[in-house]
Amino acid sequence: MIELIKKAVLTGMGAASLTKEKIDEFSRELINAGKLSEQEGEKLVQEMRRRADESKESLKQQIDRVVAVTLQGMQIAKKEDIDMLQAEIAALRQEVAELRAAKEVPPSPAS
Repeated sequence: MIELIKKAVLTGMGAASLTKEKIDEFSRELINAGKLSEQEGEKLVQEMRRRADESKESLKQQIDRVVAVTLQGMQIAKKEDIDMLQAEIAALRQEVAELRAAKEVPPSPAS
């Protein structure tokens, strides 16, 4: 019976959208209605939370992949690209400043 209830709830509500509060509420309703014992209710809550967490993580990974592919296709610079260019610009500025300083000849004494 527990397996049937779990499958029905997970199918009907979608594991990724279940919140801890909704899971607890659903379990309390089943316990109060006499459909589950306290122990069965606790097992159901733990299993549903585990599955909800797994589904959320899987969904997050899928979204991350889609976003990465989309951004790559758009050829948008990533933060590390910008950071690398800023470091390179800073190094070039320092080099230019050093070259300018080396070229400067002290003024000759007035004749």
